[in-house]
Amino acid sequence: MGFLDVALTSFTTFFATIGPVEAAVLYAAFTTDMGSDERRRVAFKAVLIASAVLLVFTLFGQPLLARLGVTIAALKTAGGAILGLIALDMIFSRPNCASKLTPKEGEEALHKDDLAVFPMATPLLAGPGAMSAGILLAAQAGGDVVQLAGVLTGLGAVLAMTLGLLLIAPELARFLGVTAQRVLMRVFGILLAAIAVQALFDGLKEGGLSGG
Repeated sequence: MGFLDVALTSFTTFFATIGPVEAAVLYAAFTTDMGSDERRRVAFKAVLIASAVLLVFTLFGQPLLARLGVTIAALKTAGGAILGLIALDMIFSRPNCASKLTPKEGEEALHKDDLAVFPMATPLLAGPGAMSAGILLAAQAGGDVVQLAGVLTGLGAVLAMTLGLLLIAPELARFLGVTAQRVLMRVFGILLAAIAVQALFDGLKEGGLSGG
């Protein structure tokens, strides 16, 4: 795969697992009592922290797992399975899965002094799905600098978009209805499902469990 192909695949994967639109809508709900300056500060801090977490997992997650004896084939298979489950949740719009928060976590978030760290940076932006996606995409790059640059470009584009949407979160929440949010979620869920299945197939093939 070339740089552009990897960047587009990475963008789609991270868009689906990070969920910029969904995060912005939730952010608007969490910050109704904040002034515009404070909302802007929290948005920048949340994206900065999430970026650092995802960058670390993308660059160092696979080498760390390799030290633990986890092969790239196993990583691709596990990553494909995890992303597949996330895609199914997105496609069927199952309750509580979309927000990435349990009801208890959502209630706690409304009373947190610093929303930037919890729940915005993690688990809403840098959640298990996005972390797994970063490790998987980096592993698929196979040490190719150009492909890894494509992965980081896709991640950077999604995070930049996320920041932009958080900054206009109140307006976005008013503009988008529930139906539009769910349609968008399902479209990217289907794309993520295809990426997940391909990763699963690649992992099984490389692991010698498939003759295809």
